[in-house]
Order: sequence, then C-alpha cells, then structure tokens
Amino acid sequence: MGNVLVWIVWFAAAGGCLASGVAVVSLTNPFVAALALIGNLASLAVLYLLLAAEFLAAAQVLVYAGAVMVMFLFVIAYLGGRADAPWAGGPPLLRSAAVIAAAALLTEVVVVLGLAWGDDLSEPAKVSSSFGSPAAIGELFLTDHLLAFEITSIVLLVAAVGGVVLGTAHPEERT
Repeated sequence: MGNVLVWIVWFAAAGGCLASGVAVVSLTNPFVAALALIGNLASLAVLYLLLAAEFLAAAQVLVYAGAVMVMFLFVIAYLGGRADAPWAGGPPLLRSAAVIAAAALLTEVVVVLGLAWGDDLSEPAKVSSSFGSPAAIGELFLTDHLLAFEITSIVLLVAAVGGVVLGTAHPEERT
C-alpha cells in the first residue's frame, strides 16, 4: 500500500511540475508566470522529498521558491507593464533555438528512459553516508566551490540592481 501511495504522490508532483512548467513558458502575464514558477519549484521539492533528499527540498522551498521568487515578483511589480512579453514576436532565430533545445531535451529523456528500461541503471550508486548532508554541502561551498558561490551572489546582486535601473531609467515611458 505504501508503494502505491509513493507512486500516486510521484505522478501528482510530476504532473504539477510539467503543468506549471508549461504555464511558465506559455503565459504572457509575467506575474502569473512567476507564480506558476513557484508552483513548479514546490512540485520539484516534493520530488526531492520522494528521493529522500530532505535538505535539497528545504533549500528549494526556502531559497528558490522563497527568497529568489520574491525578488522576481518585486522586480516584475516594479517594472509593471514594460515587463510583459519582452520577446513577443521576436526573431526567427529565437524560435529556432527553442525548437533545437526542446529536441535536445526530448532526446535526453528518450535515452534515459531507454537506459532505465534496458536495466542498465539497476545497480545503485555507491554513496558515502555523509553525502548530501548540510555539513558536507557547506564544506564544499566554502572550499572547492567558493569562487562559483561568490560569483553567483554577485550575479544576483547585479540582476537586482539592473531591475531597479530598468525601472527608473525612463520615467517618461511609464503608463
């Protein structure tokens, strides 16, 4: 019975992840699309919980669905109508790149499913007991990946400043 419940939760979370992902890229209102992205991140956190990755699920909800999405929503609210569909009717190159990316992702899904059904992925990976613990992740952030961690924080800061600059650069265009 427990295994059936896991599958039901998995299908619900996967369906929610797919539906909210489609909503993110298909909705023209950026505020509603950002809310759909929050739903996508929450569905992904449920999938992390099913994989027994509690720390990743909590980080997903707190960092991404919480802090980063609040920043996105503030920037969208600050920009107002000027943030609506900036690439609508964009160049054909953009559409072609989107089709190529979608084809690459579909190919990847087919290969992974083929490997899984071919029983090539039946052996579990050898994982140490401290793998994925908050202490191990913190140690990696502050030693091996410190530069990437700090560059990411600078990029987020530049994005926030850029949103404010875009919102105040042309006050005569406000509607």
